[in-house]
Amino acid sequence: MNIGVIFAGGVGARMHSKERPKQFLELYNKPIIIHTLEHFEDNPDIDAVVIACVEEWIPHLEKLLYKFRINKVRKIVPGGETGQLSIYNGLMAAKEIAANDKAIVLIHDGVRPMITSELISENIRCVKEYGSAITAGVVKETIVVVNEDMGVEHVPSRAHSRVAKAPQSFWLDDILAVHEEALSKGVKDSIDSCTLMKNFGRELHMIDGPYENIKITTPDDFYTMRALLEARENGQIYGYE
Repeated sequence: MNIGVIFAGGVGARMHSKERPKQFLELYNKPIIIHTLEHFEDNPDIDAVVIACVEEWIPHLEKLLYKFRINKVRKIVPGGETGQLSIYNGLMAAKEIAANDKAIVLIHDGVRPMITSELISENIRCVKEYGSAITAGVVKETIVVVNEDMGVEHVPSRAHSRVAKAPQSFWLDDILAVHEEALSKGVKDSIDSCTLMKNFGRELHMIDGPYENIKITTPDDFYTMRALLEARENGQIYGYE
């Protein structure tokens, strides 16, 4: 079983959107989270989706799922105090859905809509082969590691550097075990699943994804996404169907 675990628990402070969380902002008459969910809805390898959402916005999300005919969402759970806890809530919901079946989970940001069906399927394939799949972005500029005083400590090879993005995919039992180990040790605010798994000694496999797989965090990202959607619609740059 393959389950998308979408976390949409943020309130969009950096987006400066006063009326609604950033995942519910609209582009082309459609909320960002629906743009994201449609990729999972349309992919034949995905069996179910769970969403961790800002609790007071769950009724609004349910209306959107009905309006846009998103039928694979099996559970919506409240988000947690941190991103890590929101993901954990989603994973527990996925465990209920999977029951006794061996399951793969694809953990994904609700505000990262510029993925493709091919990327989703490649994540699933790589988990089956390697045990994990961390979607990466190829680095186009030089990365510099600095210390607290902004002194340069290390300049890693660009060819061997990546930006961790999403989906980040695992066997459900493996990622749940690490979450529970982290919680038992008081860790509640790991920045993402990749960081959490690595910090607890797990080996990870990365796959390159599309460069435009951005996370909508700031107003600049919002306008970038609008331009990318227009480019896809016109078929002038990326040539997607």
